[in-house]
Amino acid sequence: ALATAGLTAGPAAARVEPALECAGEFTTAASGLQFCDCTIGTGAEPSKGQEIRAHYTGRLMDGRVFDSSYTRGQPLQFKVGTRQVIAGWDEGILGGEGIPPMKVGGKRVLIVPANMAYGERGAGGGLIPPGATLKFDVELCEPPQRIGFSNSYR
Repeated sequence: ALATAGLTAGPAAARVEPALECAGEFTTAASGLQFCDCTIGTGAEPSKGQEIRAHYTGRLMDGRVFDSSYTRGQPLQFKVGTRQVIAGWDEGILGGEGIPPMKVGGKRVLIVPANMAYGERGAGGGLIPPGATLKFDVELCEPPQRIGFSNSYR
């Protein structure tokens, strides 16, 4: 699940980034995941199992925000490709059939079908309804600092 602990029913008290604007069309991958790059990053691509950091705003398709790392002032940190987040995020960041991987500094809009999100169970105590398609603005941030380790993805 994608940080369901951060889901709140009330309006965001802090800053929520405005929705990302895509200059081009959305591309639909074989999985049904749709994406559009707003900014192509110039940094490294993450690899499966790597600890990454990403800022995001999650919206229902009617535009209502259900969660945003920006309001917390801290990006989400997780091991990508290991099912710590919804499948649409893993594929949308790492890439897949018809989707190039993101690079650090990149900003991408993902439209995640229910079967790659929370499915028929929904999430957030009803905040995300069963069967919901979700829209995420995702910004791939610099990897977490590790003392004694390289601070790069690849």
